Order: sequence, then structure tokens, then C-alpha cells
Amino acid sequence: MPYPTYLNATNSVAGILSYSSVALSYLPRPDGKVLTQSPEVLIASGKYAKVPFIIGNQEDEGTLFALFQSNITTTDQLSTYFQNLFFHGASKATIDKLIKTYPETIFDGSPFRSGILNNIYPQFKRLAAILGDLTFILTRRSFMNIANTVAPTVPSWGYMSSYDIGTPVLGTFHASDLLQVFFGLIPNYASTATRSYYLSFANHMDPNINSGFKEWPRWSVGKKLMNFYALTGYTIDDDFRGDTYDFIVENIASLHI
Repeated sequence: MPYPTYLNATNSVAGILSYSSVALSYLPRPDGKVLTQSPEVLIASGKYAKVPFIIGNQEDEGTLFALFQSNITTTDQLSTYFQNLFFHGASKATIDKLIKTYPETIFDGSPFRSGILNNIYPQFKRLAAILGDLTFILTRRSFMNIANTVAPTVPSWGYMSSYDIGTPVLGTFHASDLLQVFFGLIPNYASTATRSYYLSFANHMDPNINSGFKEWPRWSVGKKLMNFYALTGYTIDDDFRGDTYDFIVENIASLHI
């Protein structure tokens, strides 16, 4: 099609930094041809590339996408928001149960581990936590669980990046790895270690070979993540927010965006 036609079409829909957030019109969805079924169905049936992989998240994936919904001040309004824009296949009862797995207190939510700080409107940290988990963090864990069940001999490694902990409002936000790791604006542990692990993986299909850094355990061995900070890194258990994870896995068919 003519470029102006394409440009006008893309500019006519809401962008990712808007009220509708990650409920985007152009998300990959099953069409019966290119994507024949939902990803979790394809993976569970073994219809994916069974190759070694590294997959991980920024600790506060959802903060960037919860900046523009300041009119959402109550649990009921949050539920309505998800009903109208996100989960058209879920009942209100299902959405309410999902929300209840996140405590309604400013001590919780994303940016995580920030205490009473950063709740810029009454439901901000709660919404940020839900968006981050559903779109990135807990779906990452679900994929790793399924992949390691279907193909347990294929190596995989998981990580959590927390190098921007303490950043007001955003924490370690979505795409902050571009600044920390790929552009290397700050030559700290996070950038040097991650680059070394990635280059070792690219060359040997194992991030530990000749990396020069501490052993990064395969996820299947104890389900642990490498947690990267600006000055250090260590392994953590991949079991946080377990009640939310269990609920999402049990109800995933109705929680497609």
C-alpha cells in the first residue's frame, strides 16, 4: 500500500504510552495462518524452536505503562479498566480475583521494594505490578515452566534486572536495559557482566563458558534467576508472587489481551 496510507493507519490507533497502555491493536494474535494458536497452546504442544535461550525481565516492567491512568483511584475503577480495554473474554469475577492477588496498599506494587514511595495516584503501583506481570514477568515464568517440561534437555537461563532500583516512580523500568547494557552509559557490573554472559552464550550456547563471572545456573536447576544490580549480581528464587502466578496459569485462556 502507499506509505501515507500505512502511516495514517498506524497514527490513528493509541500508542503504548497512552491511557490504553499495552492493550494495543497491533499485538500478535492468532489468525489461523501466521500464528495458528495462542503461544501457550503452541508451546505446550511442542510447536516452537527448541534451542537454548536466555530470557528475563526488568524488575518494574509495568511502571512505564501505568503513567497515564491517574483517573483510576479505586479497585472498582481498576476492574472496569481491565474489563473495557484488556480482558474481553474474562468475567468481572475473574478480573476481580486477579486484582485481589495484589494487596491494596502503597507498601506493595511496582516499583517494587520502594515502601510508601512512588504511588503517584491511588492505584498506580498496583496497576503497574499487574501490567508488568501479565505482559512480561509472570508470563516469562510460565513460558520457562512449559518449555522445561516439554523439552527438559534444552538449556535455558533466566534473569531479573534490578540495577535501577531507587529510581523515582519508574524503578528498573521496561527497556532500561537499553541504557544500562546495550549502550553502556555506565560501565558498572550490570553492563560488563551481562555483556560477557551474552557474548559467551552467543559463542558457546552457554553464558558461563569463558564469561569470567560467577556461575549462572540453568533455570531448570532449582528455578533460580540471576538478579543483576549495578554493583553486583546473585541468584534468587523464581517464586515471588506465587498466588498471582497460579491464578494466571489457571485462567490464562480468559486473560488474553
